[in-house]
Amino acid sequence: MHSLLNLVTPLHERTKRSYIARVLDDKVHCMRRARQFDEDYWDGPRRYGYGGYFYKPGRWKSVAQALLERYNLKPGDKVLDLGCGKGYLLYELQLLMPELVLIGMDRSKYAITNAHPEFAGALLHGRIQNQLPFADKDIALVISLGTLHNLMLHELARALPEIERVGQTAYIMVESFRDEQEWFNLVAWCLTAETIMRPEDWIFLYDQYGYTGDYEFIYFI
Repeated sequence: MHSLLNLVTPLHERTKRSYIARVLDDKVHCMRRARQFDEDYWDGPRRYGYGGYFYKPGRWKSVAQALLERYNLKPGDKVLDLGCGKGYLLYELQLLMPELVLIGMDRSKYAITNAHPEFAGALLHGRIQNQLPFADKDIALVISLGTLHNLMLHELARALPEIERVGQTAYIMVESFRDEQEWFNLVAWCLTAETIMRPEDWIFLYDQYGYTGDYEFIYFI
């Protein structure tokens, strides 16, 4: 049975955001640039995405440590990060337990090319809504943070069963909203989200497609 977690929310809430400024900054143009997931999105101006996505030592350590403990990961276990970006969370897992078999997949060739230079795992270029190149239950833990909301519903209908198929267990995090103010803030801020739903609708979708892993929602308050 899946459980609601609170692993990424503390990091998410550290960042201050000006929602009105984002809306007024030629947002449609910025969305079109961001959805290319190239250099502008990762390391270009903030209006196109991260505004410079650089490795900050220890930033993801608390999340990595929580994953090790919750899922009782052991040396030799495989961990797959779908939508891994530059692989910084995987790198923190490597620092904590170097014997893990770490694999990342992302649609952005730029992100993979600019991953942490000391990451020793495998990084694959691909889209998670396609069939994953792994055998059934081959992966001890599948994670996907801030990625699934960038898929359309018919793509989620393929991605969620694939996560369930290859993973012995899983943890996914998406953007969501609980009230009108959070809906406005999310729509104002997001550049790449295709599916914007309340938590109960996400859970309904998980149940419809047989996803049994853990989940988390981040909110824009």
